Amino acid sequence: MQWPPDYQHVMLERERKYNIMFESAEMVVAGVNYYRTHPVEFIEDWCYTFDPRNAGTDKPTKIPFILFTRQGEFVEFLHECLKGETHGLIEKSRDMGATWLCVAFSVWLFLFQKDATVGWGSRKAASVDQIGDMSSIFEKIRWLLRMMPPAFWPVGFDVDKTMSYMKITCAEGGASITGESGDDIGRGGRTRIYFKDESAHYEHPEAIEAALGDTTRVQIDISSVNGLGNVFHRKREGGVEWEPGKPPLRGKTNVFIMDWSDHPDKTQSWYDERRNLAVDTGLLHVFAQEVDRNYSASVEGVVIPAEWVRSAIDAHVKLGWQEAENDPCYAGLDVADGGGDRNALAIREATVLRSVEQWGERDTGITTRRALDGVAFYGRKRRRVRLQYDSVGVGAGVKAEGNRLNDDDLMPKFVNLVSWNAGAAVLNPDDRVIADDDQSPLNKDFYGNLKAQAWWQLRLRFERTHRAVRDGVKYDRDELISLPSTLRLLRTLEKELSQPTMSKNTRMKLIIDKHPEGTRSPNLADAVVMCFWPVDELAYDSSFEWV
Repeated sequence: MQWPPDYQHVMLERERKYNIMFESAEMVVAGVNYYRTHPVEFIEDWCYTFDPRNAGTDKPTKIPFILFTRQGEFVEFLHECLKGETHGLIEKSRDMGATWLCVAFSVWLFLFQKDATVGWGSRKAASVDQIGDMSSIFEKIRWLLRMMPPAFWPVGFDVDKTMSYMKITCAEGGASITGESGDDIGRGGRTRIYFKDESAHYEHPEAIEAALGDTTRVQIDISSVNGLGNVFHRKREGGVEWEPGKPPLRGKTNVFIMDWSDHPDKTQSWYDERRNLAVDTGLLHVFAQEVDRNYSASVEGVVIPAEWVRSAIDAHVKLGWQEAENDPCYAGLDVADGGGDRNALAIREATVLRSVEQWGERDTGITTRRALDGVAFYGRKRRRVRLQYDSVGVGAGVKAEGNRLNDDDLMPKFVNLVSWNAGAAVLNPDDRVIADDDQSPLNKDFYGNLKAQAWWQLRLRFERTHRAVRDGVKYDRDELISLPSTLRLLRTLEKELSQPTMSKNTRMKLIIDKHPEGTRSPNLADAVVMCFWPVDELAYDSSFEWV
């Protein structure tokens, strides 16, 4: 897609479509029937946005709404949540157009879905509706409706009589858009879909959740992040990241992430300039929350800062690494331990993470076989794959299933199953934390357990990668890490990697808290830790040696 779009060409194309569609009643009917099931095309063909920042420049303030790729997926996400009658949550960086997209989707519903009832809420009444103020949600909706060809308007709709404060209705029919604010959210009538803007910033979010539970089947939370432990964060933690082209999961909060890097106008130079300004004004924590989507921006003792993780995205491309056919392959399997926990599998070649996935199966036998299938591609490339699995608790079932497959001669010959115990003693206990430095503490005196040692080593990989990408410091490739931008669940992995915190125990040894209060276990990150910290060769289970 060309970006920025040629808006003059877009306007000429819209005029052409208008002339074709409205040349006969039959064409109007055909067009209405088409747009009834195509919200993305409706928005791109007929909707506009308004940007007052362009006043006095060579850019228009009234802009045809042309969606970049992630925005198109956003509208698809809303449509899928609506059809599946399930909840959605949008975790976004600032200024990504999320509210405008939800406004446009609301207008599409009002125009083309019979008896559609749409609810809107925000923490302040002025944010929901303020006559004449385009920063308010309902003024955006009224403006868009006035821009529509009258042939699209529902029967009985009158722009002068049926659009009032926080309420838009039809004289004949049940379509409506209504607004509420603050603690009154959810106190109105039932709605087909309800949008909660600035959802992480409500004063009494639990009461709002209780009220909405009885009034809508489709609740859409939209917000930038606002720290740990609030309702928005807890819903995000309990949610599942939605993947384009797939239906949402019922009974779950489906999560859609809009990162600043998804916007074609927001380059690395833009990011660096904004970040430097935040540093200069002492507002880096605000920048980290609103741009980097960092829930832990004000949390002390984070093991792997979010900035380091971001530097590692496509580091193999930025640093020009050359792949080799004999690059070693490792995998890590974090086994779900019940409740809402999920299994996670991570696979790397050399220091490039190639795959991460998670699933909710409780049967460790099925989980083991799925993990083996997951690494099969790398085995077919004639490589050994060392699959390290979390052996504590329910993870012991992986060993049992491995024994069964081995006894039945069904164990893939390219896999070494390796037990990985986070609470075990550290590796190489008498080595120095910093090699060749006699003043550096011994591993056994510095780390509380294997988990702390593994997370610290992953931290060092990210720190070195950050310095290599940002400052050009030279390191051996084997000391670094790269997260391809094409990874599934990359945004969730980013969040999880920067979630754990570190502290000292009563014996003054480093310990890791993987899920501080209000967070869930970082399953994807745990799998990555395991596959990037192979345990000592002597710890390998000899019953699964390569043959």
